[in-house]
Amino acid sequence: MIETYRGIVYPTQLDHMGHMNVQWYTAKFDEATWHFVSALGLTQDYVQGSGMGMAALQNTTHYKAEVMVGRLLVIKSKLLEINNKTIKFLHVMYDAESGQEVATSELIGAHLDRTKRKAVPFPEEIAAKARAMLAAEQ
Repeated sequence: MIETYRGIVYPTQLDHMGHMNVQWYTAKFDEATWHFVSALGLTQDYVQGSGMGMAALQNTTHYKAEVMVGRLLVIKSKLLEINNKTIKFLHVMYDAESGQEVATSELIGAHLDRTKRKAVPFPEEIAAKARAMLAAEQ
């Protein structure tokens, strides 16, 4: 797994019960996603220069522990699967101080032609990086 996010829980991110609201888990996982796909070659330069991008198709989040204000968080991510036009990956959010797993998010995303608004195959260099990442995980 690679580290894709590091941050803190701020008071403004709490809900009326005093723990981090679900919208902030999603936001932090989204930030981790962009670091993760960048590691595959889907960088900001690639997105702006190619007219391609990524679109979320499915997201499953599991909340395992409440996270309170001031907690330091870290997210680590790994690729689970790559297909012609889609990838499946997992984020695991940890309390950075205790090491406790607090949430997971499994996502499926499609490589998107932003002009045509449809899924298209990954370029070979990105697919090759993804295959290498999968091989390293095993």
